[in-house]
Amino acid sequence: MIVTRYNHIVLLKLLSIKSKAYLELVKPRLSFLVSFSAGFGYILGTQGSINWNLLMWLCTGGFLVSGASIIINQVLEKDFDALMKRTMNRPIPTHRVYVSEAILLSLLLGIAGLTILLYFTNPLTAFLSLVSMVLYAFVYTPLKRIGPIAVFAGAIPGALPPLLGWTTATGILEPSAWILFGIQFIWQFPHFWAIAWVSDDDYKKAGFKLLPRGGKKDLNTAFQIMSYTMFLIPLGLLPAKMGLTGMNSAIVATVCGVLFLSQTFKLIKDCLTGEEKETRKAALRVMFGSFLYLPIVQIAFIVDKL
Repeated sequence: MIVTRYNHIVLLKLLSIKSKAYLELVKPRLSFLVSFSAGFGYILGTQGSINWNLLMWLCTGGFLVSGASIIINQVLEKDFDALMKRTMNRPIPTHRVYVSEAILLSLLLGIAGLTILLYFTNPLTAFLSLVSMVLYAFVYTPLKRIGPIAVFAGAIPGALPPLLGWTTATGILEPSAWILFGIQFIWQFPHFWAIAWVSDDDYKKAGFKLLPRGGKKDLNTAFQIMSYTMFLIPLGLLPAKMGLTGMNSAIVATVCGVLFLSQTFKLIKDCLTGEEKETRKAALRVMFGSFLYLPIVQIAFIVDKL
């Protein structure tokens, strides 16, 4: 009797450990942000009252497809993840999850997510979600070792979630939807490059080449980061111009854009002084600025629309 109870306790503990590893594999915070962006696109695309049941299924399907894409990425990069300090403790490199398990989980999540989107939203939304998964897992992932074109390739699936929400609400792609896509697309360049700057030593171990033009942490890269960040300021005004939102969110987007841009000026200044330690700190601030910019601006647009 005591042995049986002990075996049950051990089994439950093992199941708990495995479940945590599976959850870690789908990167729930990142997948949540993807589903949030899809929900954001749905709310801005909706005319009239919001169908909260439909919004729930959209976010659920988006979360599952995102999780499947992320798992495929980790399967393909398992050997490279083991080389980098920031990724060596992930479930696959540490053998907490076997490759066969990860592949099976990605298939289940992908099929479930696409089925939900196809059944509860529409074929266009499900198709765009499939395109996003293919681009992220099978185009962006291998391109990371080829050159900075990977950032462009990765920015496309990264900017598709608002389109998924819009097509769920309207069933079509309209100019206003591409504005939401454009904001998220342009945002990813300073976001990716700031991360690549901060993680450059790790990325070199894996052979990842994400920094622009020669892959150096220099004034040219800092200028590129600044240039793309600057574009976010006029882009942030377009939803109000198109009548999607009001002036309140336009002001928030402008203030956030200016603050984000100011961090890139500090990066350029530190590049001119040539102090590597200071430039890394400045790049880190740009990275955290990118983390804050997008959700704050999207929430502002949602509140303004509601």
